[in-house]
Amino acid sequence: MRLGLNQVTSGQEILGGDVLRPRTIAHPLSAEDFLAGLKGATLAQWHRRGKYLLAELCKPASAPEGRALSLPPLPNLGLAGWLGVHLRMTGQLLWLDRDTPLQKHTRVRFFFTGNRELRFVDQRTFGQMWLVSGAADPSDTISGLGQLGPEPFSAEFSAQYLAKALLHRRRPVKTALLDQSIIAGAGNIYADEALFKAGLRPDALCSDLSREQIAKLRDALIEVLQEAIIAGGSTIRNFVSVEGVNGNYAGVAWVYSRTGQPCRVCGTPVERLKLAGRSSHFCPQCQQ
Repeated sequence: MRLGLNQVTSGQEILGGDVLRPRTIAHPLSAEDFLAGLKGATLAQWHRRGKYLLAELCKPASAPEGRALSLPPLPNLGLAGWLGVHLRMTGQLLWLDRDTPLQKHTRVRFFFTGNRELRFVDQRTFGQMWLVSGAADPSDTISGLGQLGPEPFSAEFSAQYLAKALLHRRRPVKTALLDQSIIAGAGNIYADEALFKAGLRPDALCSDLSREQIAKLRDALIEVLQEAIIAGGSTIRNFVSVEGVNGNYAGVAWVYSRTGQPCRVCGTPVERLKLAGRSSHFCPQCQQ
């Protein structure tokens, strides 16, 4: 999603917008203030932190060519603020012609030149947006940012880090993978897929794992995420790209959402269990 947004909106000035569901705006409290703060700002570049999307807003005359996101705050180089977005379960950001008929669950619209718009559609209404003005640290406004663990692609996410985070926890490893304070951005689909690649059952206790198993799990998670990004994500129910295209990873998933189907490696039927209210899919033969 971040890559797609950067392709179509980087360098674009926000001409205005429309908030159809004010409760989607988490900050500021007024939808009018939200739109007023965005009007005239240029979307310099989109960043991602965990499952949050963060657009760097700049003054049109001094928009930087793009810098790696750094939290706490960046030096003020024409920075006008940040637009934060969390899609939650069903949120979609769609790049469309402005005269495209509104989808039933359209919540927020941003208008650009060329009769184009970025439209936020969210069926279950859990998604949120934040406007952080000036050079303020986004983590001060978007509280979830400050609670995130390291990114899977970062140098901080080493085998040593993951072993230290998991070895003394008596909780299922699948539950630990979904803990955003341990790993930022790993979700249900890719946690299942990584555990399959690592040969670990989702209900195995962290404290029972060896350092070698944890190192293999770390590598498997990175590999799965890289494959999924190349495939454009996973469309199980609601996810589409900014162009409205379904992600292709779900069609080649090893175990996720394949209950009862034969394992792609050994042919054993894939099983499903629930951990902390979330479905987990695994092969009882390949994952011991």
